[in-house]
Amino acid sequence: MSGNSQRPWKLPVLTSSASQVPTLLDTSKPHSARMYDYYLGGKDNFKVDRETADRAAQSWPAVRTAARENRAFLGRAVRYLVEEAGIRQFLDIGTGLPSTNNVHEVAQSIDPTCRVVYVDNDPIVLAHAHALLTSSPEGKTAYIDADLRDVQTILDNPVVRSILDFDQPISLGLFAILHFLVEEDQPRQIVRTLLDALPSGSYFIASHVSAEHDTAGVRGLEQTYRDSGIPAQARDAADFAELAFAGLDLVDPGVTLISEWRSDGDAARLPAEAVNAYGGLARKP
Repeated sequence: MSGNSQRPWKLPVLTSSASQVPTLLDTSKPHSARMYDYYLGGKDNFKVDRETADRAAQSWPAVRTAARENRAFLGRAVRYLVEEAGIRQFLDIGTGLPSTNNVHEVAQSIDPTCRVVYVDNDPIVLAHAHALLTSSPEGKTAYIDADLRDVQTILDNPVVRSILDFDQPISLGLFAILHFLVEEDQPRQIVRTLLDALPSGSYFIASHVSAEHDTAGVRGLEQTYRDSGIPAQARDAADFAELAFAGLDLVDPGVTLISEWRSDGDAARLPAEAVNAYGGLARKP
């Protein structure tokens, strides 16, 4: 869905329980999921999202490259988990709008029995839930409308519990969402609560924007988001690693630029300032 209207709309949207509920869609304020969709060339965004994204990109033009590289990182990480780590269950929080390389598409292309639960809190994403719920006959996918900050609600959700077996290893994915948690949100407690709920042998994938290689550009983007009512906090690689992976066993090559995490050796190497985002994957002992 796209459009230029700036007034709130009530949409009938599909939930994971297939019930129709009215959800208030406020098109007067930008949303990070719709801005990300715009960076990727999608059409499910509004004028306010595009204008805010364009202002952010004026500070950091490489944001579109970082968004594309993040999707590619997601695909490589999920492929590793299915092919090499034997993971068949995925909890993807901060899903965003359906694009290429969705978790269930990558995972079920390798093993159709994989199960995936998506979590996001934007009405547009909820309206497109049917695209995320398209599963192979052998596997399952589901979507719940929830905020990462309300972590216990996610873990206690009956849909999550019905799709995922918490007695078996699960992959937790927080792709390009941790930088929307500022320190007041207590991001370490959120991550620890999620990881504590997972059994031994589970994995955690995460990616995060950094200002290390273009400080002025990324800080300008960060301020644009904040001025628009979207919390944002870039972190350097060391801070990100401590926030996400403390106490876990990192998979080689550890925390690295998302464009370089198990990338195709024949691909042209992007300069760090063209990416400014780190990613990693780790196993819970």
